Amino acid sequence: MSIVERRKVLRGVVAVLPFIWLALICTESVRARAEVKMPAIFGDHMVLQGQRNIQVWGTARPGERIKVTLSKDHAKTRANAQGKWRVDLKPLASSTQATTLTIAGENTITFTDVLIGDVWIASGQSNMEFDIKNASTGAQAIQSANEPMIRLFTVPRATAIQPQGNIAPVDSATKGKWLVCSPESLSSGFSAMAYFFGRDIQRFTGKPVGLIHSSWGGTPAEAWTSLDGLEKDEVLKRYADEYEKRLAGYDAALANFPAVMEEYEKKDAEWNRVTKPENALELARWQTAVKAADAVGQPEPPAPHLVGEPQKPDLAGGPGAPTALFNGMIAPLIAFAIKGVIWYQGESNAVRGSEYGVLFPRMIESWRDAWGEGDFPFLYVQLPDYTREWGLLREAQLKTLSLPNTGMVVAIDVGALKNLHPPYKEVVGDRLALTAEHVAYGKDLVFSGPIYRSMQVRGDRIRISFDYVGSGLTIGTPPVSDPDRVGIPADHLVTFTIAAADKKWYPAEARIDGDTILVSSPNVKNPVAIRYGWDPPPICNLYNMEGLPASPFRTDNW
Repeated sequence: MSIVERRKVLRGVVAVLPFIWLALICTESVRARAEVKMPAIFGDHMVLQGQRNIQVWGTARPGERIKVTLSKDHAKTRANAQGKWRVDLKPLASSTQATTLTIAGENTITFTDVLIGDVWIASGQSNMEFDIKNASTGAQAIQSANEPMIRLFTVPRATAIQPQGNIAPVDSATKGKWLVCSPESLSSGFSAMAYFFGRDIQRFTGKPVGLIHSSWGGTPAEAWTSLDGLEKDEVLKRYADEYEKRLAGYDAALANFPAVMEEYEKKDAEWNRVTKPENALELARWQTAVKAADAVGQPEPPAPHLVGEPQKPDLAGGPGAPTALFNGMIAPLIAFAIKGVIWYQGESNAVRGSEYGVLFPRMIESWRDAWGEGDFPFLYVQLPDYTREWGLLREAQLKTLSLPNTGMVVAIDVGALKNLHPPYKEVVGDRLALTAEHVAYGKDLVFSGPIYRSMQVRGDRIRISFDYVGSGLTIGTPPVSDPDRVGIPADHLVTFTIAAADKKWYPAEARIDGDTILVSSPNVKNPVAIRYGWDPPPICNLYNMEGLPASPFRTDNW
């Protein structure tokens, strides 16, 4: 069987717990011949995208007549030979008045408390997944979260070898279904980033806002990219090849899966019985030693080596495998009309920062191609300050602004130098919403901090010009106070470096001159290049008067 034929055969086969899924698929296939069925993304309390054609789809008996009614609009169709059907309803104006969506065939399904507004997808890795309860302002936000015009939907984690038509089934009171935003529903594990963004957007527009949260910690961008997207660039070919190799071996892996799962379950039970308690004991000893060292001013002892839990077998290759999360957690959402996407990811690709400059734009384009709604707004967060070298990754994110209808939030001042998961999510969510006000809603305002535009060499100095200077450049301070961040001076700019053609970098003196920065060093008589906020940890203090930080940048390509 060819790879192409194998793709067709496997379309619809999910990689997580394949035998259970296959049984469910077979059962649903039989039921679909008897009654209308709807994808899980449709439900009571959902928000449908306003001012755009609304696609409604599902399954039924082949040839079955289907009538779909939303508010005063309706459309009719028949299920095709495979039992699939779809209708397009006319665009509706946003409204805070709830309506119903009814699908009638041989049976009738009615979804109640449906709002028309703006739907945003929130995706990425752990900093998007970050629970609102752990945010620095999360407790206050939860207390005041009686927001009936905001609706929450969390996509269950799932990997898949092929794009799925439905969200993975899950036995959960809070995942895979629409929830009205309240202190109870918000505190059940929803994304802090998504909520803070959505709250601001709802206040700005006055419209209902639907937030579809689909993220997974520790995952790389290639896992969120479609196969078509990975096949379009030679630099990404290895990811497409990895996928094809896994697909070619799928039948054999599927046949051997029961034995593999049995072995995993034995190892996992042993790990929980023996290794997990040993890990906890080692960690407790180390924490005691750290406190003792701190008390006498001694260096912190090396962290213990903890034995990780056995990795659960996954026929899709796991959540880091190319296409696995696009197939399992994004593909089921396609055709559900959206306003745009917010994205926070990159940590898992940081060691391949230059490659990300190709991969990330391709990922965005693959989503836009799949939805077929044109260049919908795609807003993302540039990685914040941290002790690792993330310069190339941030540069790749900066360059992705060349794609139309994109916006980038600079978060260089709201990280945590010793914490991969900074808790200051409200600041970043507010900045994302500010960016959306301009990119998605067309408001004329200062939505970005200074972005490097050009440089001019003037003898022994370099003059730097910027876009988005707003009311002017200034020395600023971070809006949050992280305990691990060193003191940031308020009287001079820092982390500018300068080099001559010999590529030797020196700390530079930088001063604001109107809407530009003049940079120099007594050690560099003939400068040719500048960097700002490049070396870890990137302590930065260049802002515009509107309080938005400048993005780190470099003028060289060394």
